[in-house]
Amino acid sequence: MSPGRRYWGVVPAAGVGRRMGGMVPKQYHSLNGKLVIEHSIGRLLKHPLIDSVYVALSREDHWWESCCFAGHAGVVPVEGGGERCHSVLNALCRIREEANAEDWVLVHDAARPCLRLMDIDRLVQELADDQVGGILACRLSDTVKREEQPGVVAETLPREHLWRAFTPQMFRLGLLYEALSSALQTGKSVTDEASAIEMQGLKPRLVEGHSDNIKITHPHDLALAGFYLQQQESGVAD
Repeated sequence: MSPGRRYWGVVPAAGVGRRMGGMVPKQYHSLNGKLVIEHSIGRLLKHPLIDSVYVALSREDHWWESCCFAGHAGVVPVEGGGERCHSVLNALCRIREEANAEDWVLVHDAARPCLRLMDIDRLVQELADDQVGGILACRLSDTVKREEQPGVVAETLPREHLWRAFTPQMFRLGLLYEALSSALQTGKSVTDEASAIEMQGLKPRLVEGHSDNIKITHPHDLALAGFYLQQQESGVAD
């Protein structure tokens, strides 16, 4: 592990999650007695290496004040942007005021409440001396079909080298800032932090994590996440 390097959390939480339906953003739905975002932020704050968590919020966010981490000394709210990449970049700008370019940043989805501390450990350990960084991910086990026309299979894709991308995604502060800035300046579409790094001609590492690190997208995901959290609390492995 690089001596003197610090670790910072970033949680982009300015999205509205339209696929969930309703007026309340998905990160503010109740899950096993807490808000979804409380689980997600709490997992980062519990890790001993992470100094602070910067949470990017929409200007129209009327729910943050009800979060147990509003006003928390280790949580810094920042203004979010129109897209995830804008929110993350805004958070990085704030972190740069007190951090070193070689510090690590872990970007974690507000709607991934089931992240395990052991997976953060694995990410940190495997990337400690890596020059690029990487992401938590899981090998794809399902058969994958490519659609040619709506609802019609065009071909079956080989799954041997396919992974599901999870978060956190962990990169050096300076590198990630430059990669996101460059992508936005050139008008390129950035779906996650790793894609911005890839646009720089670099190859992020894939660090295998647990498959229960799911993202809340649809209403039925809440029940599944609740089940996974109960399993984790009882010590049952997936």
